[in-house]
Amino acid sequence: RAGLKLFKVNWQTEINILQEKTAVTTIPDGHLLSDPNGVRIYLMEKTAPIDPIAEEKCFGILGDFAGLSLETTDIHRSMEFYQTLGFSISGGSLEKGYLSLGNNGFTISLMKTLSCPHLFFNPSLTYFNGAENLKIIEKIRKLNIPITEEITCFNKNGTVDNIIIQDPAGLGFFIFND
Repeated sequence: RAGLKLFKVNWQTEINILQEKTAVTTIPDGHLLSDPNGVRIYLMEKTAPIDPIAEEKCFGILGDFAGLSLETTDIHRSMEFYQTLGFSISGGSLEKGYLSLGNNGFTISLMKTLSCPHLFFNPSLTYFNGAENLKIIEKIRKLNIPITEEITCFNKNGTVDNIIIQDPAGLGFFIFND
Protein backbone atom coordinates (compact mmCIF):
# COMPACT_ATOMS: atom_id res chain seq x y z
CA ARG A 1 0.00 0.00 0.00
CA ALA A 2 1.24 3.45 -0.87
CA GLY A 3 2.90 5.38 1.92
CA LEU A 4 6.11 6.89 3.17
CA LYS A 5 8.72 4.49 4.57
CA LEU A 6 11.20 5.96 7.02
CA PHE A 7 14.12 3.90 8.33
CA LYS A 8 15.78 4.06 11.73
CA VAL A 9 17.11 1.33 14.02
CA ASN A 10 14.76 2.32 16.86
CA TRP A 11 11.64 4.52 16.72
CA GLN A 12 10.49 3.95 20.32
CA THR A 13 10.95 7.56 21.49
CA GLU A 14 8.89 8.86 18.56
CA ILE A 15 6.28 6.08 18.94
CA ASN A 16 5.76 7.04 22.60
CA ILE A 17 4.90 10.60 21.51
CA LEU A 18 2.90 9.72 18.40
CA GLN A 19 0.67 7.06 19.93
CA GLU A 20 -0.88 9.80 22.07
CA LYS A 21 -2.00 11.48 18.81
CA THR A 22 -2.73 8.62 16.41
CA ALA A 23 -3.18 4.86 16.26
CA VAL A 24 0.08 2.96 15.87
CA THR A 25 0.07 -0.61 14.57
CA THR A 26 3.03 -2.94 15.02
CA ILE A 27 4.08 -4.59 11.76
CA PRO A 28 7.03 -6.84 10.91
CA ASP A 29 10.22 -4.73 11.28
CA GLY A 30 8.42 -1.61 12.49
CA HIS A 31 5.24 0.36 12.92
CA LEU A 32 2.42 1.68 10.72
CA LEU A 33 0.53 4.89 11.41
CA SER A 34 -1.07 7.77 9.51
CA ASP A 35 -0.08 11.41 9.47
CA PRO A 36 -2.78 14.05 10.13
CA ASN A 37 -3.70 13.93 6.40
CA GLY A 38 -4.26 10.17 6.27
CA VAL A 39 -0.96 9.41 4.52
CA ARG A 40 0.37 6.03 5.66
CA ILE A 41 3.72 6.21 7.40
CA TYR A 42 5.81 3.05 7.78
CA LEU A 43 8.45 3.48 10.49
CA MET A 44 10.85 0.66 9.68
CA GLU A 45 13.25 -0.38 12.44
CA LYS A 46 16.24 -1.29 10.31
CA THR A 47 18.82 0.34 8.06
CA ALA A 48 17.49 1.69 4.77
CA PRO A 49 18.20 -0.71 1.88
CA ILE A 50 19.37 2.19 -0.33
CA ASP A 51 20.01 5.90 -0.03
CA PRO A 52 17.56 7.29 -2.62
CA ILE A 53 19.15 10.74 -2.51
CA ALA A 54 22.54 9.28 -3.48
CA GLU A 55 21.06 6.80 -5.98
CA GLU A 56 19.99 9.08 -8.85
CA LYS A 57 19.31 6.15 -11.15
CA CYS A 58 16.41 4.93 -9.01
CA PHE A 59 14.28 7.91 -10.10
CA GLY A 60 14.32 7.02 -13.79
CA ILE A 61 13.09 9.42 -16.45
CA LEU A 62 11.21 11.84 -14.20
CA GLY A 63 14.27 13.94 -13.47
CA ASP A 64 15.63 15.56 -10.33
CA PHE A 65 13.76 14.34 -7.28
CA ALA A 66 12.91 17.23 -4.93
CA GLY A 67 10.83 15.48 -2.29
CA LEU A 68 7.35 14.61 -1.12
CA SER A 69 4.50 17.12 -1.32
CA LEU A 70 1.47 16.93 0.96
CA GLU A 71 -1.65 19.03 1.07
CA THR A 72 -2.89 19.46 4.62
CA THR A 73 -6.01 20.76 6.33
CA ASP A 74 -4.00 21.50 9.48
CA ILE A 75 -0.50 22.65 8.57
CA HIS A 76 0.45 23.31 12.20
CA ARG A 77 -0.48 19.78 13.31
CA SER A 78 1.25 18.27 10.26
CA MET A 79 4.39 20.31 11.02
CA GLU A 80 4.46 19.00 14.60
CA PHE A 81 3.93 15.43 13.40
CA TYR A 82 6.90 15.51 11.01
CA GLN A 83 9.07 17.37 13.53
CA THR A 84 8.43 14.45 15.92
CA LEU A 85 9.89 12.19 13.21
CA GLY A 86 13.09 14.27 13.06
CA PHE A 87 12.27 16.76 10.30
CA SER A 88 13.06 20.45 10.74
CA ILE A 89 11.81 23.53 8.92
CA SER A 90 14.03 24.41 5.98
CA GLY A 91 11.81 26.86 4.08
CA GLY A 92 8.46 28.58 3.83
CA SER A 93 6.36 29.67 6.80
CA LEU A 94 3.01 29.01 8.40
CA GLU A 95 1.95 32.52 7.41
CA LYS A 96 2.72 31.86 3.73
CA GLY A 97 0.72 28.63 3.82
CA TYR A 98 3.55 26.24 3.03
CA LEU A 99 6.52 24.71 4.78
CA SER A 100 9.48 22.67 3.66
CA LEU A 101 10.82 20.24 6.22
CA GLY A 102 14.10 18.40 5.78
CA ASN A 103 15.73 15.33 7.26
CA ASN A 104 19.07 13.96 5.99
CA GLY A 105 18.61 15.34 2.48
CA PHE A 106 14.94 14.33 2.14
CA THR A 107 12.33 17.10 1.92
CA ILE A 108 8.62 17.09 2.71
CA SER A 109 6.63 20.10 1.54
CA LEU A 110 3.39 20.85 3.38
CA MET A 111 0.80 23.09 1.72
CA LYS A 112 -2.50 24.38 3.04
CA THR A 113 -5.49 22.72 1.40
CA LEU A 114 -6.52 24.31 -1.91
CA SER A 115 -3.50 26.64 -2.04
CA CYS A 116 -2.04 24.75 -5.02
CA PRO A 117 -3.82 25.81 -8.24
CA HIS A 118 -3.34 22.36 -9.83
CA LEU A 119 -4.64 18.87 -9.28
CA PHE A 120 -3.18 17.56 -6.08
CA PHE A 121 -2.85 13.93 -5.07
CA ASN A 122 -1.86 13.14 -1.49
CA PRO A 123 0.94 12.23 -1.40
CA SER A 124 2.77 13.47 -4.49
CA LEU A 125 6.41 13.18 -5.44
CA THR A 126 7.93 16.37 -6.81
CA TYR A 127 10.63 16.66 -9.46
CA PHE A 128 12.22 20.01 -10.34
CA ASN A 129 14.08 19.83 -13.64
CA GLY A 130 14.76 23.41 -14.69
CA ALA A 131 15.48 23.83 -18.39
CA GLU A 132 15.54 20.03 -18.88
CA ASN A 133 11.82 19.70 -18.08
CA LEU A 134 10.65 20.00 -21.71
CA LYS A 135 12.93 17.09 -22.70
CA ILE A 136 11.60 15.02 -19.79
CA ILE A 137 7.99 15.78 -20.77
CA GLU A 138 8.80 14.65 -24.31
CA LYS A 139 10.21 11.34 -22.99
CA ILE A 140 7.03 10.82 -20.94
CA ARG A 141 4.90 11.43 -24.06
CA LYS A 142 7.01 9.02 -26.17
CA LEU A 143 6.52 6.32 -23.52
CA ASN A 144 2.74 6.90 -23.70
CA ILE A 145 2.55 7.64 -19.98
CA PRO A 146 -0.84 9.31 -19.43
CA ILE A 147 -0.58 12.94 -18.40
CA THR A 148 -3.19 13.93 -15.84
CA GLU A 149 -2.73 17.70 -16.13
CA GLU A 150 -0.79 19.90 -18.52
CA ILE A 151 0.26 23.21 -16.99
CA THR A 152 0.80 26.34 -19.06
CA CYS A 153 0.24 29.18 -16.58
CA PHE A 154 3.89 29.73 -15.68
CA ASN A 155 4.97 31.07 -19.06
CA LYS A 156 3.82 33.79 -21.46
CA ASN A 157 3.62 31.52 -24.52
CA GLY A 158 1.04 29.06 -23.17
CA THR A 159 3.54 26.21 -23.60
CA VAL A 160 3.07 23.04 -21.58
CA ASP A 161 6.20 23.24 -19.46
CA ASN A 162 4.97 21.46 -16.32
CA ILE A 163 2.86 18.34 -15.99
CA ILE A 164 1.24 16.15 -13.37
CA ILE A 165 0.98 12.40 -13.75
CA GLN A 166 -0.61 9.81 -11.48
CA ASP A 167 0.11 6.14 -10.96
CA PRO A 168 -2.76 3.61 -10.80
CA ALA A 169 -2.62 3.55 -6.98
CA GLY A 170 -3.28 7.31 -6.77
CA LEU A 171 0.23 8.61 -6.09
CA GLY A 172 0.83 11.92 -7.86
CA PHE A 173 3.99 13.12 -9.59
CA PHE A 174 4.70 16.82 -10.18
CA ILE A 175 7.12 17.17 -13.10
CA PHE A 176 7.99 20.87 -12.85
CA ASN A 177 10.66 23.15 -14.25
CA ASP A 178 10.87 25.41 -11.20
